[in-house]
Amino acid sequence: MRQATHNRAPFLFAVTALTSLFMIAPMLLSVLAGLVNNYSVGIKSGFTLRWLQEVWEVYGGTVGWSLVIAAASVAVTATIGVPCAYALARSRSRAARAFEELLTLPVAVPGLATALALILAYGQIAAFRQSFAFILVGHIVFTLPFMVRTVASAFQRNDLVALEEAARTLGASFPQRFLGVLVPAVFPAIVAGGLMVFTLSVGEFNLTWMLHTPLTRTLPVGLADSYASMRIEVGSAYTLVFFIVILPVLWALQALAQLMQKRYGT
Repeated sequence: MRQATHNRAPFLFAVTALTSLFMIAPMLLSVLAGLVNNYSVGIKSGFTLRWLQEVWEVYGGTVGWSLVIAAASVAVTATIGVPCAYALARSRSRAARAFEELLTLPVAVPGLATALALILAYGQIAAFRQSFAFILVGHIVFTLPFMVRTVASAFQRNDLVALEEAARTLGASFPQRFLGVLVPAVFPAIVAGGLMVFTLSVGEFNLTWMLHTPLTRTLPVGLADSYASMRIEVGSAYTLVFFIVILPVLWALQALAQLMQKRYGT
């Protein structure tokens, strides 16, 4: 058995390498297009950073707002989603199951349809409609199910049910049990859910494109605008800016998730 596994290893490695190359090559070509003077000529035209400078001058504001919206989405979904996840994990009623299914509808429904529903419901409030808060609400509606599902599965663990019951028998009140016992126990799941929410919020385009205004653009919307209205070098440089801004944040969040798993995980 060990010999057979060893013999298959080169084949599996080759398949993995080819798949990775197939997926990464388009992104590398896009990044390269943003660093050359003329994409149609190629590398022979020489390398330049002027496209990056132009992107930052025109679309630099979208970077900060995208990060703010993503961070706010994590904070709000955690505040709302963790208690909601606990309630769904402990309830066995049909109403709770029905609510859980309704909660996941924004994931199944196209983002354009969700955005249109929000516009019909709240679009008449001009100040709200023209602010980034309107986009934030859309992102919360879209990402909340991911936080709730992730944390609810952690609350359903048998050892946590027994731990909560033990705290109850020792006289701990519900706030003491929830904040002092359960939340620390599921903290790795909360961090994992937050990482998922942040990633989805930063890259969300369909819903955001419908909700944004000329003054409330995010990174993905600005990227689409740059590809549609400017040279391909500018759009590709925007892709590189996206990677430069987002990848360090994602790596930091993943490192935090691993740290929390080692510190609080069981």
